[in-house]
Amino acid sequence: MLDSPVLPELIQEAQRVIGREHRLREKFYADITPENKWEFIQGEIIMHSPALNRHLVATKQLYDLMSAYVRTRSLGIVHIEKAMTSFSRNDYEPDVMFFGTAKASMIGPDTLRFPVPDLIVEVISPSTEKRDRGVKFEDYAFHGVGEYWIIDPDAETVELHRLTEDGYPPAARQSEGLLESDVIPGFTISVRAIFDEAENLAALRSLLG
Repeated sequence: MLDSPVLPELIQEAQRVIGREHRLREKFYADITPENKWEFIQGEIIMHSPALNRHLVATKQLYDLMSAYVRTRSLGIVHIEKAMTSFSRNDYEPDVMFFGTAKASMIGPDTLRFPVPDLIVEVISPSTEKRDRGVKFEDYAFHGVGEYWIIDPDAETVELHRLTEDGYPPAARQSEGLLESDVIPGFTISVRAIFDEAENLAALRSLLG
């Protein structure tokens, strides 16, 4: 773009778009309510529909494991949905997110807009998969989210993407085996512990033991 002969016109158009998005974003902050799950993505307000039970189960079972591990070791904070994370252009409410001690120290009782998490988990659905694998994938990498876990509750698979200098390289879709986090030191669970209640309880006992 920098070599384009119409660079001034492109900059003017970008400034116009950014100005419009800024006004819409301020209105978004004024209008949002805690009852619903809202996101602001590149000038568009997204209100999510209710989730299927398999989506809720996978989300909660991973949150239970991650939160228990982090809390008992004072490693930071884990939140589940409803925590609006503000990026430079967009606002997201990931399904599960982890903030290490440095960012956790920035979060208080009255925090409404949270900093960029150190780890994000999205549980995909047909209505969200394009954004989860598209704009969010790019945005999370650009803003330094150390790990991005993508969970497919239908296929019962997990992709654990670790950030590199070039973004998130491709990650295998695991249906079994172990998930080992680099961002949360020592946090290792089986894939099945996210989807199977008995496996989840066994993993929770192991993490707390």
